[in-house]
Amino acid sequence: MTKQAKITLSGAREIPFSALVLSQANVRRVKAGVSIDSLAADIARRGLLQSLTVRAQRDEAGQETGRFEVPAGGRRFRALQMLVKQRRLAKTEPVPCIVREDDAVSAEEDSLAENVHREPLHPLDQFRSMQKLVEQGTDIETIAATFMVTPAVVKQRLKLAEVSPKLHDIYADDGMTLEQLMSFSVSSDHARQEQVWDMLASSHTQQPWYIRARLTEDKVRASDKRVQFVTLDAYREAGGHILRDLFESDDGGWLEDVALLDRLQAEKFEAEVARVAAEGWKWIETAVDFPYGHTFGHRPLDGVAAETSADDEARIEALREEADRLEDEWAGAEDIPDEISARIDAIDEEIAPLVSKPLIYDPEEVAIAGTFVSIDVDGSLHIERGFVRPEDEPQEPVDEEAAGGEEAAGGVIGDEMQEDAVGATSPEEGGTGEGEDPDDLVRPLPDKLVTDLTAHRTLALRDALAASPLVAFAAMLHAIVLECFYTYASSASCVGIALRNHSMVGYDAGLNDTPSARAIRERHEGWSERLPDATADLWDVLAGLDADDQAALFAHCVSFGVNAVWEPATRYNEGRVSARAVASRIDHSHILARASGLDMVQAGWVATTANYLGRVTKPGILDAVEEACGAEAAARIAGLKKPEMASAAEDLLKGTGWLAHPLRTPVIDEPDGDGELAAANDDGPAIEAGHDELGDDDIEAIAAE
Repeated sequence: MTKQAKITLSGAREIPFSALVLSQANVRRVKAGVSIDSLAADIARRGLLQSLTVRAQRDEAGQETGRFEVPAGGRRFRALQMLVKQRRLAKTEPVPCIVREDDAVSAEEDSLAENVHREPLHPLDQFRSMQKLVEQGTDIETIAATFMVTPAVVKQRLKLAEVSPKLHDIYADDGMTLEQLMSFSVSSDHARQEQVWDMLASSHTQQPWYIRARLTEDKVRASDKRVQFVTLDAYREAGGHILRDLFESDDGGWLEDVALLDRLQAEKFEAEVARVAAEGWKWIETAVDFPYGHTFGHRPLDGVAAETSADDEARIEALREEADRLEDEWAGAEDIPDEISARIDAIDEEIAPLVSKPLIYDPEEVAIAGTFVSIDVDGSLHIERGFVRPEDEPQEPVDEEAAGGEEAAGGVIGDEMQEDAVGATSPEEGGTGEGEDPDDLVRPLPDKLVTDLTAHRTLALRDALAASPLVAFAAMLHAIVLECFYTYASSASCVGIALRNHSMVGYDAGLNDTPSARAIRERHEGWSERLPDATADLWDVLAGLDADDQAALFAHCVSFGVNAVWEPATRYNEGRVSARAVASRIDHSHILARASGLDMVQAGWVATTANYLGRVTKPGILDAVEEACGAEAAARIAGLKKPEMASAAEDLLKGTGWLAHPLRTPVIDEPDGDGELAAANDDGPAIEAGHDELGDDDIEAIAAE
């Protein structure tokens, strides 16, 4: 058996730098990505960490010249050369070198091996090493300067080092991607991080956004109006912690201590409500958000605007002049200084309470009315004063004798049908004489018989009603007015027509303040004033309305049944609503929109940061601007961060009439001709749509949809 020779390592020695030359055998020729400056600065700070590999230089005769070539370690040689030129290193400074004398291996092979047999540091080792430096007392700025990165990069790597060690091990074994590890850094709770990772095993998605959503689902965004109401400073001063995502835009992060936020909000809310209660209202309802239509059924009080004092008017005028002057001065500037923007905002905030003072109400009415207090979308207090509940309305004095007569009459109303059906007679008529056979006595009819008889009557009534369209219209109007204006009074009609009122609850918090919502409220309040308090009087009042008023009231009530809201459906239609039902609902909403001439621009919708731009991605913002204002306008804001981009886009889109796609009504092809189409029924009224009348072709096209 041949004995294997022992390996002999090349010896190390110190050689003056002046005796070293760069070898032409160095394989690194392309300088891309090579930074000599940073390496020279590092050598100057900590010295040479790795020796140079050299070979003795020989002349043409093969004799050593006393100098040494450097085939491996060219970057280190150039960095030392730069330090010599900068006179920070002496030419004769000894350099630790490994002298290679093995002729069996070429210098080119040495150079190639040193560059190829090199493994970059694993990212996890970078994170942990920086964390170790911080634990040793090195500040973030020093670490950033040492490794030629920004302090933000160091903070990101330190944040990754704080992720659960269990997840570190999974990442080290290539069990998760770096992007997934980044998403886990949004939370500092190791147990929750590990729980979410285990959850991903059975999840249909393992995307970073999904991980962030699960880790923050029990937190509150810093952009939430409750946070704006309390303020982040107050939350921090109370000891609250804020989670930040250092790798994605997080709109200020998430508030981790939700219980603390709720307590601070309740305390501040209570103080504000106490101030409103001091005005003398009978009741105050409070909520972060009220559902759409929460004031329906309440009578609003008519307040009187408070007079503005001469001092306030002078102050308002001075502030407006200052604001106009600043806006004119900086109208053409690309960048407005922060102090100018802050001053304009401060002027607006100072003017607001001077021009929007609360209305003044009659003290007697205040004593029976109440107020709704909530939080507005910008975090300010939203106060709706002066609403009277139906039960608090002043009652007219009742004539006791008349009331007694009515009560006596009312006591037998419920028996009239039974008496009429049975045909009961009084004792004087011989109906209940003593000594008569019990079978000869007149008794009430059995319940089942009364039911059967009234079923016959119902069929006859249906037939009669079908022959009287005007009465049928009135009956339906009566039924839906009961649904819309009278609580729990739907049983006051014998017509089984119910209005499926789609409650607009749980949507955008600003929905209550849109022009459409205000118009509906005003219309509803106007009709409420005209309708009677008692349901028994409703039929007579409706019958007394002319045809135009009946039609207007009918349309108002029917409008509450419209539901054109898109909502997600499960893949196999296993949820509350199917995808097909939603699609059909949306398709029919387009038909109604075209027939009614709906225009969302005229309805007052404008793209803002709150209702659209702040809730889509940056590409979504740029697409909107490019579509409305052109590619050049989109390019001007492409380099901005998302908050600034959304604000700039909001300004650009004003007045353009741009609508988000879900708000648009698809346009159908118009029929050929001059627009004057024959009506579907010569005896019927024409249906107007814009300036043209819809004929057979139009109606058939709409019906086909």
